[in-house]
Amino acid sequence: MLTGGIGTGKSYVLDRFADHGVPILDADHLAHAAVAPGGPAWQGVRDRFGADMFDQHGRLDRAKLGALVFADAAARADLNRLVHPHVRADTATWFATLTTPTLFGVVAIPLFYETPRVEPFDRVIVTACAPEQQLARVMARGLTEHAARLRIAAQLSTDEKVRRGDHVVWTDGTFADTDRRVEQLFRKLSRLETATAR
Repeated sequence: MLTGGIGTGKSYVLDRFADHGVPILDADHLAHAAVAPGGPAWQGVRDRFGADMFDQHGRLDRAKLGALVFADAAARADLNRLVHPHVRADTATWFATLTTPTLFGVVAIPLFYETPRVEPFDRVIVTACAPEQQLARVMARGLTEHAARLRIAAQLSTDEKVRRGDHVVWTDGTFADTDRRVEQLFRKLSRLETATAR
């Protein structure tokens, strides 16, 4: 399982695991599908947050909702309560139906430590970078410094995630540096899984 704060390089690291032939899943994609028109959480989100959070085609305005929930812990908890059960169910199904011969799969769950979980994961990988780099990356998405800091503050600190995780991929350097770290971790995990399977 892969986690890490916003702007710490989760998507990039996940894609690098895919380059090594590892089956991957991004829980963010499952969350988007859950709130899309016809998705299992769409009606609940609409009932809780109102029709004005959706466009004329019924699509959720994620930027508008994000501005609300990152400034309101109760609203954020309500959104998580509506969406996360569907994400968890889909994640469990994905792991259960993996058919590609593989030693392991990796699912990225941004809020793994922030929300109560019962799923058993063999290992937790954390992406991490320096705070100033994280802030710059989040602001590069078009957010003001205040909005970026709200999003970062809504999550457990990188230091705490690093402390809790089993493995860490630092993304402070160049892409080549990160690629090398992912490759080293891939080889390490492959050895561990091979030893466990014996």
